Amino acid sequence: MERMLQSEEAARRLGVKVATLYAYVSRGLLESHPEPNGRRRLFDLADIERLAKRRRGSGGTESRLATVTTGVTQLRDDGPAYRGRPATQLATELSYEQVAELLWQSDSDGEWMAPDLGPCPLTDSFDRMRWTLVMCGATDPLRADARPEAVARSARRVTAALVNSVGPEVPQNDADTPIANRLANRLTRSGTSLSASATNAALILMADHELATSTLAVRVAASVRTDIYDALLAGLVTMAGPLHGGVSQKAYELLVMAERDGPARALNEVLRSDRHLPGFGHMVYTDGDPRFDALLPLIEPLLSDERRQLLREILRLAEANNVPPRNCDLALAALSWGTGMPTDAGRTIFTIARVAGWTAHYQEELTERPLRFRARAVYSV
Repeated sequence: MERMLQSEEAARRLGVKVATLYAYVSRGLLESHPEPNGRRRLFDLADIERLAKRRRGSGGTESRLATVTTGVTQLRDDGPAYRGRPATQLATELSYEQVAELLWQSDSDGEWMAPDLGPCPLTDSFDRMRWTLVMCGATDPLRADARPEAVARSARRVTAALVNSVGPEVPQNDADTPIANRLANRLTRSGTSLSASATNAALILMADHELATSTLAVRVAASVRTDIYDALLAGLVTMAGPLHGGVSQKAYELLVMAERDGPARALNEVLRSDRHLPGFGHMVYTDGDPRFDALLPLIEPLLSDERRQLLREILRLAEANNVPPRNCDLALAALSWGTGMPTDAGRTIFTIARVAGWTAHYQEELTERPLRFRARAVYSV
């Protein structure tokens, strides 16, 4: 069924006056349609969308959402660059903590230690992270302090607490234990230097990706001046969506199926049910996700010979059949699958990593005009 717009809504959608809208009609650029009662003219939404697209392509502008100027992350052909430095390079040179401080433009060497929150009553890993974040805010007597150094302090304690919420109840690590080592120990229950190095690289590569959906949610929350804990919670619950943070779990399940049934059958069955392969294709990196390429050399030594060959066969089979190139979700899945981590470990790593980027965007948004995000609705009849 066609959706029809009244003239005022059509003009607003195009960013022009009603008189200009009817000038488009007289010039043959648009067609108007009479209402059933004949009193007003209506416009087909599809026609308006096509004309709006043409105008944007020819230099016209359409103001529907705030334009976000950011100095945090730039998406380039070689992957994300944090404050001008390639993430793929940082992943082999720095710790996650150092990259977070870089994103926050912080010179502090504050401790990455979690507050004592008591035992968590929940069992699902993502529910535990939600509970942990809420409790971190509830136990911070100055949670509304928005000074950069206070926001960074809150982010450090949140990150450490989220790591402590993962896996079995064990004594907290001391401040000298890197975040990546703590997380690898909890996810694998027998973390090695190799798994910690791969986890550190994954944390860095997933730390930010410009205005991803969850990051935009954090910035919207910051624009109404919520505190850092509530803003991070906005990002966390958006990350819970299966189309954002949950894709790596589907890729993990693909690897399990391929190990059981063979690569060809597994890929074919997933394509039959889902029409696409999880862990393949990316709207930004159409020629392949550089984050996958950066992680693969760190992941392969963690795999058994059989699993290494299986992963390579999946990649070969996908490429031979023109499946879109592999992405970071497949890398997270391979890291989790190859080291015995839980099936949702990829989402856990992704979520904890993104606290660094969310915090940087929160800080940046506080320097902007408040309440600047106002989407424009299109009323159709």
